[in-house]
Amino acid sequence: MNRETFRVTFQPDGRNVFILEGTNLVEAAGQAGIVLNQPCGGQGTCGKCRVQVTEGAPRPSPSARNLLAGEEIEEGIRLACQISVDRDMKVWVPDESRFFEQVILTEGAGHGYTFDPPLHKRCVNVSAPTVEDQRSYVDRLKDALTDDSGTVDLEMDLPLIRCIPSLAGDGDYTATAVLKDGRIHWVEEGDTTDKVAGVAIDIGTTTVVAAMVDLVSGRNEAVASRTNPQVSLGDDVVSRIKYANEHPEGLEKLRKRLITCVNELIEELLARSGFEQRDVYEVVIVGNATMNHIFLGLDPASLGRAPYVSVLRGAVDLSASEVDLALKPYASVHTLPNIAAFVGADTVAVALASGMHRSEDINLAIDIGTNGEVVVGNKDRLIACSCAAGPAFEGARIRHGMRAAEGAISKVVINAENIEVSVIGGGRASGICGSGLIDAVAELLRVGIITPQGRIESSDDAPQAVADAVTEIDGEPAVILVDEHQSKTGEPVVLTQKDVRELQLGKAAIRAGAEVACQHYGIEINEVSKILLAGGLGNFIRRSNALRMGLLPDIPADRIECIGNAAFAGARMALVCSSCRQEAEKISLETEYKELARSAEFQRGFAEYMTFPRSERGEESAG
Repeated sequence: MNRETFRVTFQPDGRNVFILEGTNLVEAAGQAGIVLNQPCGGQGTCGKCRVQVTEGAPRPSPSARNLLAGEEIEEGIRLACQISVDRDMKVWVPDESRFFEQVILTEGAGHGYTFDPPLHKRCVNVSAPTVEDQRSYVDRLKDALTDDSGTVDLEMDLPLIRCIPSLAGDGDYTATAVLKDGRIHWVEEGDTTDKVAGVAIDIGTTTVVAAMVDLVSGRNEAVASRTNPQVSLGDDVVSRIKYANEHPEGLEKLRKRLITCVNELIEELLARSGFEQRDVYEVVIVGNATMNHIFLGLDPASLGRAPYVSVLRGAVDLSASEVDLALKPYASVHTLPNIAAFVGADTVAVALASGMHRSEDINLAIDIGTNGEVVVGNKDRLIACSCAAGPAFEGARIRHGMRAAEGAISKVVINAENIEVSVIGGGRASGICGSGLIDAVAELLRVGIITPQGRIESSDDAPQAVADAVTEIDGEPAVILVDEHQSKTGEPVVLTQKDVRELQLGKAAIRAGAEVACQHYGIEINEVSKILLAGGLGNFIRRSNALRMGLLPDIPADRIECIGNAAFAGARMALVCSSCRQEAEKISLETEYKELARSAEFQRGFAEYMTFPRSERGEESAG
């Protein structure tokens, strides 16, 4: 039976789309070019996709009744993820429900390496055949590539062999051979040795970053980034694994969005770098194990159920056409290896970029996010683990939480007169992102408004402006960070008791995971030479406040180093350095993985680190 088509108008954008009956409203918004917040992956549990249906409002779903107040339901407020379009609708989408492009970190540390790309070009002159010299076209080309040490033993694929006669013609010719791994990878007419490019890509759960690299000079010619478009189908890897398995063609939908995003990035890089599509010969991909599986079209179901085993560990080499990248068929794609189901190629790249696998000193690398990856060790031994920190660091499950996008509070400082905030983009605040959340809690701990147990309480010792900011929201204690007159939404931006609890859960998991990894290594955590903070949040948080709230152990701040987007840096290293790929494989094979889910040590540590360190009242705020 044919389904009806309905018109949905999205305001204040003024965008109209015609949608088939039964289409989810989140997907309808996506077709209108509006991406909605959906941290729970459409399960109706986070309440972040609130919209107001001004005409054609459906009955509220059970989830909406649980999360929304009665007056909100009367005003037409609904959860977009719970609405199936079955009539014409007009929908108002507030700013706080939109997924704005977040601030994406595109730089990272890269430990010393030798510039030695896995492919290179050689220009040769090839003579025409004669009656006296009847060597085959292929042999003539191979002989022209002979170097002083003797004949180069090169192989050629059949599709390339088929191209040689048209390239050679009837006379002498000049050609450029692209050589890789003992093979003639491709042959081009004329001298094109100055045009060799590659692309390094870090596929994160929330962001995708890519660079166009000149493989002759080693320079970055362009860098571009996007929010991973899979976010509207699930904010974390668990929700995406679930989506892949519970929706018809779920895996293909996830993969199609990712490939489209990667192709858009490549198109942008080409436009900005001056290279052409034919100049790109190599692509290197890193990502967590779930992103790796989705990119390759591998069913991720086994990653989400015990005993949590990946389909694939090792690196993969294939052609661009096999994974639908918009490049010439001869372009190669290399994916770095994973370590385990929740410690992927991005963690391998972090270890590679940090150089900890070569170091005499024992270092601890922490990538803070929904899944906190931890690696401890040196050149003799590496141990890795993954701790489910929850999405609080990404702004999810926080009442006014959001990603590090325009309008997010990214920094909080409490002084004698007031609560000062810094907002990304410099305008009014819409919400608070992970770095701002850590700042707020650390500062409120310092002045005694938050207790070591995590309770929000009034304090006679706190500055009066802060004491006055303590209030109640829906029956729970809260602190007003920005009042309704100064916010972008017309409502106060607050930190609630539940928000503090969510942050406690996340910081306890990260800290306990780091402690257990060090214990398995045979050292105390404060014995490590350095703590290396990787990723966007690790780069933007203030070290003093991470120490203050107990996210990190009590060590001198100069032993804490922010290494930026180290996963991206590791991808670039693997693009321009052949031996780095071998090192990545070694890291993958030799890193010991510790499963924390059933670890009694982790559970004890998690309970211990739920509390905050006691504050020395009157200590100065870090600027």
